[in-house]
Amino acid sequence: MDAVMTSFENDEQMVNDEFQSLITAYLASKHRKKVELITKAFNFAKHAHKGVRRLSGEPYIMHPIAVAKIVCCEIGLGSTSICSALLHDVVEDTDYTVEDIENMFGPKIAQIVDGLTKISGGIFGDHASAQAENFKKLLLTMSDDIRVILIKIADRLHNMRTLGSQAVNKQYKIAGETLYIYAPLANRLGLNSIKTELEDLSFKFEHPAEYAEIGGKLEATKKERDIVFAEFAAPIRKQLDGLGITYEIKQRVKSPYSIWHKMQTKHIPFEEIYDILAVRIIFDPVDIDTELNDCFDIYVKLCKIYTSHPDRTRDWVSHPKANGYQALHVTLMSKQGEWIEVQIRSRRMDDIAEKGFAAHWKYKDGDKTETASELELDKWLATIKEILDDPQPDAMDFLDTIKLNLFASEIFVFTPKGELRTMPAGSTTLDFAFSIHTFVGSHCIGAKVNHKLEPISYVLQSGDQVEILTSKSVHPTREWLNIATTAKATTKILSILRKEEREYRKRGEAMLDEFLKGNDLPKDTLIIDKLCTIHNLAKPDVLYVAIAEGKVQLGRSDADALRQKNEVAGWKRLFSFGKKSAKQSQTGGKEKIGPNFDKKQILSLTEETLQKKYTLCDCCKPIPGDTVMGYIDDDKHIIIHKLQCPKAEKLKANHGNRVLGAEWKTGGKALFPVSIRVRGFDKMGLLHEMTQVISQLHGVNIHKLEVTCEDGIFECTIQMVVHDTKETDEIIAGLRVIQDVKEVSRI
Repeated sequence: MDAVMTSFENDEQMVNDEFQSLITAYLASKHRKKVELITKAFNFAKHAHKGVRRLSGEPYIMHPIAVAKIVCCEIGLGSTSICSALLHDVVEDTDYTVEDIENMFGPKIAQIVDGLTKISGGIFGDHASAQAENFKKLLLTMSDDIRVILIKIADRLHNMRTLGSQAVNKQYKIAGETLYIYAPLANRLGLNSIKTELEDLSFKFEHPAEYAEIGGKLEATKKERDIVFAEFAAPIRKQLDGLGITYEIKQRVKSPYSIWHKMQTKHIPFEEIYDILAVRIIFDPVDIDTELNDCFDIYVKLCKIYTSHPDRTRDWVSHPKANGYQALHVTLMSKQGEWIEVQIRSRRMDDIAEKGFAAHWKYKDGDKTETASELELDKWLATIKEILDDPQPDAMDFLDTIKLNLFASEIFVFTPKGELRTMPAGSTTLDFAFSIHTFVGSHCIGAKVNHKLEPISYVLQSGDQVEILTSKSVHPTREWLNIATTAKATTKILSILRKEEREYRKRGEAMLDEFLKGNDLPKDTLIIDKLCTIHNLAKPDVLYVAIAEGKVQLGRSDADALRQKNEVAGWKRLFSFGKKSAKQSQTGGKEKIGPNFDKKQILSLTEETLQKKYTLCDCCKPIPGDTVMGYIDDDKHIIIHKLQCPKAEKLKANHGNRVLGAEWKTGGKALFPVSIRVRGFDKMGLLHEMTQVISQLHGVNIHKLEVTCEDGIFECTIQMVVHDTKETDEIIAGLRVIQDVKEVSRI
């Protein structure tokens, strides 16, 4: 009994200490001090979750406290959000209702808790359609009160920090949807530090070996970076001291995920990532009116010391990003011959860069006027509302459409009257037309860009002045979907096309009814399926449209074929009536589907199971040594994907319940196909040296070899069979030491 009491007392002490830490952090903020309300919410949540523990073994109330601390310290929100964070799981996990919350804490906190409850359990559920539906709920709620999504992101961050207690397949699912939705959403809301941590934590759980390797290399090169930073910063400090402003210079190191992502996309090793180090100058302006000028004064001082890169200066001070980010970026050539990016920010800009829109409230001091970045947020939310108002039959299409906007960076485009508009990078003339008005977009024939005639497919650049040209005779076509890149344009085009297709389907179905009636044929599923087969069409809706458009013209041959089919089908129905298949009899009339597996178990990839049970994904071609996962497809087969395969990234986020952990146990006997790309300077005998490394030193058989050479630069793609990634890495290392070989990467 004493041991039990001691454990209970320890839990109480731990919970109370953590809550006191939250109160201390809150009292240090600039928010109005409502400690009594926060304490009331804590006591209510503590009582509601009494006796419940997390998978890690700690009392459940530790999770709401941790979320509240993130909300307070890392996002900078006040008492309403802190109380909502403490209460965010009460309605979902206990018998208390939203009405109970409203009676005790008022309508605003109840509304936020209700919004969080609606999107509980992660954005994604068990089915793709449910996932997208939950995401719609998230965005609808977010447009009512932005604090709902900020608290939800805080909730996800703490779940990621404690993900180690979950099963492997659960880790893949949660990490996958975090990278797919939460990290870009945090980025879009300006939560830079949280976005970076979410990416790094996802990377850590999906690729632990690569995460540890990059962490080790960052630690090993730290001393060298410190020396470079000290030498680079010394003359800058001397110049800035003369300006008479308070400032600090910090080095910013690229995150492990960003480094790994660049290694993957650029096909380069860690040693060839040259922008790991960046420098940040944060200053305190004399007053808010001098802030912008101070940024450019610092910029001028820097350019007196170092040469700036002409194409790498970014003015986010005069024109903030849509997520509120402001800074002046300049890339300078150091005395050691390295390009180093410098970010110049005021203290206010730095707060907004790290804490996003919430940081604006810290600087308002009662001022109710909206800042330009908040107006940008309102525009973004308005765009999402437009998309939500137009339901789509394919829910996952909706999710991907929204995601286009989450990932987009911005360009600045001018109207003919000089009005500045923000558009996602990569936007076309057609996108710009739809951003003005749906009518303008749907009748767009092109534009005058900088007074020069351009087509609807023209990709806009920052600074372009655009005048849209329209014609009432022009209407959207399916080809426009290949031109549009923004969520708004894509959604509107699909909406118009669906409306037209509905009319065509209705007309085509009426024409089919008339044809069947005239030939004394019934209208049933067998007849329509037969017509689809005759004309090689996928489904009835496509058939109806084809009939209406005149692509399918029904005649005597169709009627004869349908009559023959109808007679045979009638006899089949007569003789098969009342029979059950053997499989149905064994399972009580219902077919048993799916392999018998335990989702917590790790798939063992042996030579025997690879041949009999599993299929290796053809798009990423995993081999032993790759970090992999299993995915159960619609036919209940298990397909093995590399964890960083683009298709796997989407599967983890959208169908996490079908994901299984997997590990290799092949014994090094089986052979697997792999391709590598080699680039460098052409010379006599180079190909011979390369084949010696592969075939003679490592005994690997080359299946295919393609070489191109242009202006003295050669590129070679080699397909071979290997036992595992270790053998592949040894071959790549051997090729890299050949003189004049500059780049070697696995494709």
